[in-house]
Amino acid sequence: MITFNYETDFILKEEAAVEKWLHAVILSHNCEEGEVNIIFCDDAYLHKLNVEFLQHDTLTDIISFDNSLGKLINGDIYISTERVADNAKDYEVSFLEELQRVMVHGVLHYIGFKDKTTEDQKEMTRQENKSLLLLNN
Repeated sequence: MITFNYETDFILKEEAAVEKWLHAVILSHNCEEGEVNIIFCDDAYLHKLNVEFLQHDTLTDIISFDNSLGKLINGDIYISTERVADNAKDYEVSFLEELQRVMVHGVLHYIGFKDKTTEDQKEMTRQENKSLLLLNN
């Protein structure tokens, strides 16, 4: 089950459609959906988590805590809607487009895709793009 939680005034429109899409992404990689929590927050909230749990004193758009067991996908994905808005401006895309990319990015990490090396980043972007196509089907 994919659930959406809010630590900010932001509310995701069409939660059911997003849940269906992320479920389809998980299934397309021959994985099973367990419990995935997506928590929308602001920069301050996510920065605190970044410092406390990862010892990174920086702003970020997403932090994911992976609790997956093999092909059973579980975890908590924290997303700063403030960072997403800033990144959308920087990348010259809509807020919704950037938000969708960030949400699926977290799920793809749970499936097993990484983004530490240049090659991993290219593959992650390819998988994000492939997953975004599922959203429109």
